[in-house]
Amino acid sequence: MPPSTLPPTRSAGLFRRKALSDLLANPPADEDLHGSHPGEHGLARHLTVRDLTALGIAAVIGAGIFSTIGNASHDGGPAVSLLFVFTAIACAFSALCYAQFAATIPVSGSAYTYAYASFGELAAWIIGWALIMEYAVGNIVVAISWSDYFTGLLDGVGVHLPIWLTMGMQSAHKHYNAVLALMQAGKPLSEASAAQLEGYKAWAAAPELPGGLRLVLDLPAGLITLAITALVYVGIKESKNASNLLVVLKLAVVAVVILVGAFYVQPENWSPFAPNGIGGVLKGVSAVFFAYIGFDAISTTAEECKNPQRDLPRSMIYALVICTVLYVIITLVLTGMVNYKELAVGDPLAYVFNKVGVTWLGKIVAVSAVLAMASVLLVFQIGQPRIWMTMSRDGLLPKVFARVHPKYHTPSFSTIVTGFFVGVPAMLLNMDLVIDLTSIGTLFAFALVCGGILVIDPHGKSEARFKVPYLNGKFLVPLLLLIVGGLVFVYNRDNVNEFFRLVSFSEGYEGFRHQIPMLVFLIACGWVAAVSFTKNLSLLPVLGLLTNLYLMTQLGISNWLLFGAWLIIGLAIYFNYGFKHSKLNRPAGAR
Repeated sequence: MPPSTLPPTRSAGLFRRKALSDLLANPPADEDLHGSHPGEHGLARHLTVRDLTALGIAAVIGAGIFSTIGNASHDGGPAVSLLFVFTAIACAFSALCYAQFAATIPVSGSAYTYAYASFGELAAWIIGWALIMEYAVGNIVVAISWSDYFTGLLDGVGVHLPIWLTMGMQSAHKHYNAVLALMQAGKPLSEASAAQLEGYKAWAAAPELPGGLRLVLDLPAGLITLAITALVYVGIKESKNASNLLVVLKLAVVAVVILVGAFYVQPENWSPFAPNGIGGVLKGVSAVFFAYIGFDAISTTAEECKNPQRDLPRSMIYALVICTVLYVIITLVLTGMVNYKELAVGDPLAYVFNKVGVTWLGKIVAVSAVLAMASVLLVFQIGQPRIWMTMSRDGLLPKVFARVHPKYHTPSFSTIVTGFFVGVPAMLLNMDLVIDLTSIGTLFAFALVCGGILVIDPHGKSEARFKVPYLNGKFLVPLLLLIVGGLVFVYNRDNVNEFFRLVSFSEGYEGFRHQIPMLVFLIACGWVAAVSFTKNLSLLPVLGLLTNLYLMTQLGISNWLLFGAWLIIGLAIYFNYGFKHSKLNRPAGAR
């Protein structure tokens, strides 16, 4: 893409932007630290389109297909298969925009770098900070889930870890106090839940520490994080080999599940197809979207690709298509084998095969779930250090975060910090975090990337090796919004009436505040339609922007508040450090 298609460079203020030439110059990450010569200690380029596609599949075929798909199917019935298609289309709009940016600016940083080029430094910082939350929280949840599956497998073969080494200190302490309160009240232990009893036993059996604390920690979660972090630290070549192997094993298991499960499908289980209507299907939006987060992590490896401008766009599309087809088929097989009402379980694939008597496959699925969780952890542990590294290169974080190991050619310090950032909370805390908190950062990134294409190439005139196909949205955007609005009004009338009732303060501010995200979205729709009509904006990025904003409205006001609190912390760091130390805040010759 010629430099003229990017917004003009700005060197002052909160919205200062880097020139395309500066972005493509890509000095080695530790140049400022060690005075190395250009080209020394850079990141090693080992990744091909096959490796990148495997990384995408490794990130997507994980917790979604082995756990969250069950609850989504329980809420929406067989029609959840269509929700996977809808969510994949929403992701596809974003993937096209990511692909154009990757072909234009083939350097590390993902959405952070793209926002820096299109919206400026403040937006770049916000999205970088949001991605740090997404990857960190996501990996903490994945590490704890991996531990649960792993300890379950060990129990199945007769190996039993001490109970105080299988859960976080916070969980055990909370459950211990809950059971203690029951006992002091003279109530029977039968009133305690299984989780509370487990926590009580763990706390009571654990070695005592000074201050009345007990040594309770989720050791498997910490060990898997340590192992993955060590692998990522040693090199991208070793990481991609491990990822490729895990993906082959996962896809083999998924193929066996589909082929064997097809013989147990009873078509009558697909009727009714959408037993709880559109509302039931949409209830699984966040769970289904959680299955897709992570494909954007591919773009964080741009500097380690042999041909990023060609291979990054291809791999993103390939990974999305392959995973969507697998998700749709798996959903139809699951809901065909048993009634959708039975699928509200944590391990739906293992459950359905145990239900129909194919117990050997249920055990294989349990093993493959451990591999799947490990591969997701691997991809996210690759992605997060590279975002920190890129932010440090720009001066927004301390220089040490940009250090690259002279032998392994990986962002060494950032990788170690990421390991502690994930491993310690995974061992100690009760990370009862909803999936939505992980999804909101990703959706925010997707929305900004789609918006970024509308800034740098609103009319599809880019000369990049890959660009989003241009369709004039002048009339199509308002028309599509009217059609979708009409369909929602006809087929989801109850929720529409509920929305208008709550925004009219019929239940006061408490009811109104939960509708604020949707109200903002509707205002955004009107504004985007008007701008599309007057500016002839490209249709596909507009649809990507709106679908991601809509999905964000489904995540609940509490998650918005938590996300807002995280952003406030990030802005405090930016204004106290990043703004002052930014390379764009220095004279041109000193950058």
